[in-house]
Amino acid sequence: MLGLRSRRLMAQVLLACAALACANASQAASPRVERVVIIMRHGVRAPIIGEAPLDTQTGAPWPTWPVPPEHLTARGAKALEILGRSDRRWLADLGVLPARGCPAEGQVRIWTNTAQRTIASGEAFAQGLTPGCGTRVGHRPQGEVDPLFEPLRAGVAPFDPAAAIASIQAYTGGVDRVAARLKPALDELDQVLDCGAAKPCSPRRASTVTPSADGSGIDLTGPVRDASGTAQVLLLQYVEGLSPAHKRWRAIKPSALKRLGALHAALFDVFTRSPYMTARQAGPLSKRVLEAFDAPGAGGVDVFMGHDTNVTAMAAALGATLDAPGYATGDVPPGGALMFMSLVDDAGNRSVRVYYQTQSPKTLRRLGARVSRPVIAVPGHERNAIPLEEFRRRLTADQPRSIELSN
Repeated sequence: MLGLRSRRLMAQVLLACAALACANASQAASPRVERVVIIMRHGVRAPIIGEAPLDTQTGAPWPTWPVPPEHLTARGAKALEILGRSDRRWLADLGVLPARGCPAEGQVRIWTNTAQRTIASGEAFAQGLTPGCGTRVGHRPQGEVDPLFEPLRAGVAPFDPAAAIASIQAYTGGVDRVAARLKPALDELDQVLDCGAAKPCSPRRASTVTPSADGSGIDLTGPVRDASGTAQVLLLQYVEGLSPAHKRWRAIKPSALKRLGALHAALFDVFTRSPYMTARQAGPLSKRVLEAFDAPGAGGVDVFMGHDTNVTAMAAALGATLDAPGYATGDVPPGGALMFMSLVDDAGNRSVRVYYQTQSPKTLRRLGARVSRPVIAVPGHERNAIPLEEFRRRLTADQPRSIELSN
């Protein structure tokens, strides 16, 4: 018979073997990353003309921007390069890209919309992701409408304005009620603008949603439409480092920007989150994502550099909520991105894990390297992954027939 000491030693050996076996089994069961597809908003840009309505009153002049309207700033480009470096390390740890040197031909594919801010954003991100590699950034001719990012303008799917408006009103409870719910944020916006007038600093027009003049989309008027752009300009000023300046815009703090961000986030309840709008806004990019996952030898990374509408529409198609540190729920900051990771296990089962990547306003302002990249849950699949076929079903549900998209 074994003595007490021998029995204890044998027990320790058995426990160690069991632990090793469990570790090996866990390692064998860990799915392998096939490909990552990134849907990203461009970086920090100068305001669009009229983004803050021209009749908006302020207590101090708007800051002067260093670039023309709508253009990516040098700081915006630098922030994206920093973000690209962070993603390179993350993707290398996953085995998707090499830790050093240039990826193989076709391993990284970047496609942008045709505006200066998206093209320049793609180039800056590429410089961080694949430094010194001369990675090609593809896009259609500058200024042309790319249906991948702007499907309504491109007219790639049948669009019924009446059906769109009915869906929007049902989803929001009515655009006038949206404005009523956001009255505290509208009042705070007036305090921040500090115009000192007896009437509101930001216009308070009646809320309506109507067909656009050409019938290819819808137009929103009212406080949410007007204030959403102003709130976005205030955020852009802050992350660019233009405010608060000495004795100017002193009321702007990150906590206030988050609250005011609800005005900008509400815009997407109208333009991308109602079911009718989601199906059309997300359709072309959904197709591209699935094509990337279905391609033979699908290892590597695809980046689509577009707009906040692209990110919110894709999230809406999955029923996923966009929450990020420092921002209102449902808002998308400059450089914010949805990341879809294709996985396959030893049995050949394929699934998709979804991440939401952002940098906080303070991090963007100081050009920091801290990145938030949590897994976000898709309803019904809270275990961090969704089977590929279910992912496919959700992205293609209710999509109208669209023309073939070619790059």
